[in-house]
Amino acid sequence: MPPLNRTKKVSPSRTRKSSASDARLRAMLGANRRTKKSPARPAPVRLTKAARRAMLLDEIRRARAKRMPAIKKEIPIRHHELRRHEDNPIIEPREHHFWEMRATFNPGAVYADKRVHLLYRAIGGDDVSVLGYASSKDGLNITERLSEPAYVPTSIVKKTKAMRAQKPPIAYLSGGGWNGGCEDPRLTMIDDRIYLTYTAFDGWGSVRIALSSISVEDFLRKEWNWRNPALISPPGEIHKNWMLFPEKINGKYAILHSISPNILIDYFDSIDELENGHRVIESTRTMIPHPERWDSFVRGAGPPPIKTRLGWLLFYHAIDIRDPGRYKLGAMILDAADPTRILYRSSGPILEPEMHYENNGIASGIVYSCGAVVKDGEIYVYYGGSDSVTCVAMANLETFLEELQRYGVPKLQPESNKKHANR
Repeated sequence: MPPLNRTKKVSPSRTRKSSASDARLRAMLGANRRTKKSPARPAPVRLTKAARRAMLLDEIRRARAKRMPAIKKEIPIRHHELRRHEDNPIIEPREHHFWEMRATFNPGAVYADKRVHLLYRAIGGDDVSVLGYASSKDGLNITERLSEPAYVPTSIVKKTKAMRAQKPPIAYLSGGGWNGGCEDPRLTMIDDRIYLTYTAFDGWGSVRIALSSISVEDFLRKEWNWRNPALISPPGEIHKNWMLFPEKINGKYAILHSISPNILIDYFDSIDELENGHRVIESTRTMIPHPERWDSFVRGAGPPPIKTRLGWLLFYHAIDIRDPGRYKLGAMILDAADPTRILYRSSGPILEPEMHYENNGIASGIVYSCGAVVKDGEIYVYYGGSDSVTCVAMANLETFLEELQRYGVPKLQPESNKKHANR
């Protein structure tokens, strides 16, 4: 009779000890194998903040290259580009402030008393747009920011709300502030006053350009004694991106109110003609496509013009038909004596939405500038990223002008507009 196969019972505790011993043995053998046959794995490389941003920018460019259609005409190398501040964004929404908890973007800018002063569009939890105040000593880092709005257009809001029952809603995209308010401020300092132009939206059926002002003394003291705003564009029409020139041209004050298809400027003996509400400016804006250019659709002017040795430096917003839905920034030089003449135009965008803070927000793919200043030979351009945050980019002014003149595309005088030229 063959012997029976008997399996010896092993206690659970001994099994656990044996498994642990086997695991230690395998670990020792594995370590020995690595030591003899292959070098140890290198420690992970810790990337700097600049390196991570460079990698992200490269990924965005590769993704865009995949979806871009073939371009028949070669785009020139862009020499006259702005460089972003490495610590962008410089102003972000604050959740503990109801009036600016959703978005803080598109600031107007003015340089006075050795500081850069910003009035930025703020959208709160009620979807109303007001203006907040911040300032910077070096133009890059915010050193002061108020906890309350600096400008609230209550007189316009109250007046227009009463008319809602009589007007149908207007088809207008407002960058997130659906309940109206003041949008996209431009600041211009002339003599002892600071003038503010902005888009006044009542949240229902009216989008017009408003003009207000404050003394420089009150502004610097942060005593917000603004004049009652005057509506200077016609009712029943949508207008945006109007601004005053910072000095007289041929002895008259000037306001730029359209750059497409032609530069349109109105002239005044006194700004009181506008502030008193006695004058409404008739304007036209038609986007004529230019598929061969990067600025296929010119949307509107950016910050108020800046006087330079070449003429008036004007930044503007445009969209490339080959890269639709993305707002980019360009630059042009206008003749000093006749700003309806474009002398030079940038051969490519000087700033386009490539960073995460320019694509992840209320609206993707947006760089939109309303303010720029010159300080110590540098030009600082303040802009909104993705309709959500405030950013800044800069360049040496003289170098920027030289490259714009050298590599920019010259343009002849546009067709004259007698209706506006004779004003």
